Amino acid sequence: MPSIFSRIVQGEIPCYEIASTENFMAFLDIHPLQKGHTLVIPKKEVDYIFDLEEELFIGLHVFSRYIALALQRAIPCQRIGIAVLGLEVPHTHIHLVPINRIEDLNFSNPRLSLSQEEFVDIASKIKAELKKQL
Repeated sequence: MPSIFSRIVQGEIPCYEIASTENFMAFLDIHPLQKGHTLVIPKKEVDYIFDLEEELFIGLHVFSRYIALALQRAIPCQRIGIAVLGLEVPHTHIHLVPINRIEDLNFSNPRLSLSQEEFVDIASKIKAELKKQL
């Protein structure tokens, strides 16, 4: 059975997409720790990040950096925190989270509840910053 992320890649489940290439996709987490919390995935479904082929592993990190740079310009913050947990969805993914203090990246914190308009606005801001990088 495909993971929820594979179903997003296949267009079966909608998302607030930030960017997509042949091999990777970035979209907003719908249960974010902070505004702008973005998930970056390989389109190929592989459960554990260290099971990725080397080329895909490196490409995922390069793509994540590209997204993180745009995210930091779009959402005021001190840093973009990065986390790879891999327990909640059996599909490799990287969390990119705008942070101002260490506690902002604590996955035990309550998640934000954002409106559709807020998600659309955040995604638009990040995409606008991505366009500036091209």
